[in-house]
Amino acid sequence: MKLIVKNLKKSFEKKEVLKDINFEFEKGKIYGLLGRNGVGKTTFFNCLNEDIQIDLGEFYIEDNNKKRKMEAEDIGYVLSTPNVPEFLTAREFLKFFIDINKKRIKNEKTIDEYFDFIKIEKEDRDTLLKDYSHGMKNKMQMLVNIIANPNVLLLDEPLTSFDVVVAEEMKQMLKQIKKDHIIIFSTHIMELALDLCDEIVILNKGILEQINKNNIDNEHLKNKIIEALKEE
Repeated sequence: MKLIVKNLKKSFEKKEVLKDINFEFEKGKIYGLLGRNGVGKTTFFNCLNEDIQIDLGEFYIEDNNKKRKMEAEDIGYVLSTPNVPEFLTAREFLKFFIDINKKRIKNEKTIDEYFDFIKIEKEDRDTLLKDYSHGMKNKMQMLVNIIANPNVLLLDEPLTSFDVVVAEEMKQMLKQIKKDHIIIFSTHIMELALDLCDEIVILNKGILEQINKNNIDNEHLKNKIIEALKEE
């Protein structure tokens, strides 16, 4: 399965943010989408999620050489600022989400098994989400997107709110689930992308460019990425 993007363009008034995006993202890989702050990474995600309308181009799923439109259930989108119902406890939120998405959930587990998977401690499971830290809210947002089992998982700077230990747990979890998804991981932290991702993609000057990680040492690769991210 592939997510194919062709000639995608998006401008805001006179500012051309995405000039001509062409790329094929494959299932089973984590793609590190690197770019300077404000370069258009979130705009690209919002286009794929159809939160904003593209100006030109197309994107679609290709599976077994068959092309089809990407549907809402194909995409999971983890925002950098988590959006969870703060008036519910974590357990109530999870139960509600599972109840309304039963038809699309494969191999459903118990609520506590899901909590164990994402490493939410037992004493926190019946706590109101308004009392969760930013990082814990982000964990819950990540969890419901994983439960929904989308084909494409868009992660917009998801690890920046975690401490070192939790960030490492999340990285291992993403590596564990990647075989079943196309994962695009947006970040401006080069070391994180190099450590986690199978492929490195640079968004610069409105264009996507893949950086080949093979047969290149880490220092040379870092220099190449820095060079690609330099302003005009």
